[in-house]
Amino acid sequence: MVGVTFAKAFRRHVDCPDQAVPGTTVRAVLDAYFAEHPAVKSYVLDEAGAVRKHVAVFHNDDLIIDRSQLSDAVVDGDRLQIFQALSGG
Repeated sequence: MVGVTFAKAFRRHVDCPDQAVPGTTVRAVLDAYFAEHPAVKSYVLDEAGAVRKHVAVFHNDDLIIDRSQLSDAVVDGDRLQIFQALSGG
């Protein structure tokens, strides 16, 4: 099981409880999470299924590499942390 947590900023907009779900890739983990919390999906992924521009997904302590296919491998005990990314100048 992989732990999925969301930054507090997301919780202002949608109910996204911390939860452990199964999966061997970031895509599989997020799909399992969204199956139980479908309202969260559109806040994280765009219409093509890629991570939205202003969202950051960390696998353990590192940003995920593949933001479009979400193919980064994960193992039991890992965690995904999802934040709203800051941008601008």
